[in-house]
Amino acid sequence: MLALKYRCLKIRALMLLVLCRPQAALPMFARMLLVRPGDAYALASQAHVLAQLGHVPEAIASLQALVEACPQQAAAWFNLAYVLQDVGRLLEAEAAFRQALALDPRLDRAWYGLALALIGRSQLDEAVQALEKNTGLQPLSPYGWYRLAQVRLALGQTAAARQVVAHLRQFEPRLARQLATELGFPGHATH
Repeated sequence: MLALKYRCLKIRALMLLVLCRPQAALPMFARMLLVRPGDAYALASQAHVLAQLGHVPEAIASLQALVEACPQQAAAWFNLAYVLQDVGRLLEAEAAFRQALALDPRLDRAWYGLALALIGRSQLDEAVQALEKNTGLQPLSPYGWYRLAQVRLALGQTAAARQVVAHLRQFEPRLARQLATELGFPGHATH
């Protein structure tokens, strides 16, 4: 009987989301959690909707409950870290990104998020290491390379920053020109 009730609530929540009524879906997730306390799907969905609606403290609480219920789930830790970082709670975000990476070291988005948290805390040397991990896992994604050049320049490593721009030019020439201009490398901007 409880399994049927849970499925009905889940279907109703999904229908409300499809109909672009996230606020109306929230009570369905709360009721799903009454039927199945600590349910990963309900907690993650509730957190997503809460964050989408701008209810960030409640979203964080749902994500914290999710990592308590599923402490071995790297994606749960990543999502918690992402929201914490978004509201400037960088130390907590860093710890959650590190936990996600301890569980799944190939989670490239977590390396990038960790780098951003470290940059926000002026831990630039550590940010370089995280960005190098990110770009190693996602060699054709420009975001990690872009940040890596910025951080290298901030550390006074101009030659290394120029190398990153040159590398980025190989697969994202327009973005490389933008980055070169931003970093004040006029010779790189025209190639």
